[in-house]
Amino acid sequence: MLPFVFKRLLTSLLVVWVIITATFVLMRLCPGGPFDRERRFSEEIEKNIRARYGLDQPLWKQYLDYLAPLLRGDLGPSLYYQGQSVNSLIAEKFPRSALIGLLSILLSIGIGVPAGIFCSLRQNRLQDRLTLLATIVGVSVPSFVLATLLQYLGALRWGIFHAAGFSHWSDAVLPSLALAGYSLAFITRLTRSSFIDVLHDDWVRTAYAKGLSPLRVMVGHVLRNAILPVLTYLGPLAAAVLTGSLVVEKIFNIPGLGGFFITSITNRDYSLIMGVTIFYSILLIAFNFLVDVLYVFLDPRISFEGGLER
Repeated sequence: MLPFVFKRLLTSLLVVWVIITATFVLMRLCPGGPFDRERRFSEEIEKNIRARYGLDQPLWKQYLDYLAPLLRGDLGPSLYYQGQSVNSLIAEKFPRSALIGLLSILLSIGIGVPAGIFCSLRQNRLQDRLTLLATIVGVSVPSFVLATLLQYLGALRWGIFHAAGFSHWSDAVLPSLALAGYSLAFITRLTRSSFIDVLHDDWVRTAYAKGLSPLRVMVGHVLRNAILPVLTYLGPLAAAVLTGSLVVEKIFNIPGLGGFFITSITNRDYSLIMGVTIFYSILLIAFNFLVDVLYVFLDPRISFEGGLER
């Protein structure tokens, strides 16, 4: 396992470096700059500000100056939020987005996987058709529509939750439900189709023929193989929802990390753009690596060196 981990670590570092380089270059090639809209000071003062942040240097010099502190984990100062570093902004906003994202993942897995298994065992029956109809609605309805509906019912109509803001963990319930709408429906359909494929394999009939109980066959054999496509989907999903959703956080007025992915671009905040991009990329690579490790433990045919063992 150690050679596999070392190889993946090197590959991950290379991927992160490529992302950093590409984002840095493309960001500088875009027209406009972080201080172009600020016309309250003279040209001399603007030159001093650009010199303060090193924006008057050649591109290669700016790139090297950015990489040096980045190796120590320093993402640099924000160009828009004066007096704050990118590290502090991410550390302040990420916990709220992570809580909402974590709850949405737990809802998607906790409801979607059992619902998908239930539908696969009741294929083409009334329960299966009704569940599939519900998943079509869940996949089709945008998150902002679902968020508005939950806000009306849960806060304005029934008065169970707050309509907006984030002062208690219960304020994350409605946003997490809105964020889980699509993934819950998708995981249900994915689990159903995966279980149906596995249930028709010859080795499942052989397991029943050997006298194994249905529960042992489902949990010890079918589940371990059928859950692999769901794990593949959960890797990118976890990185996406844990870093926040601009639409959901905007509707519920939650000061999370999701808004930075848009506002950092509109504000031309170079440091914040790089920071959220690197942070998301590291999470995505880490969760995909975790999925690869889980593959090996769930399916003994898969080895750390890659491929299926014959």
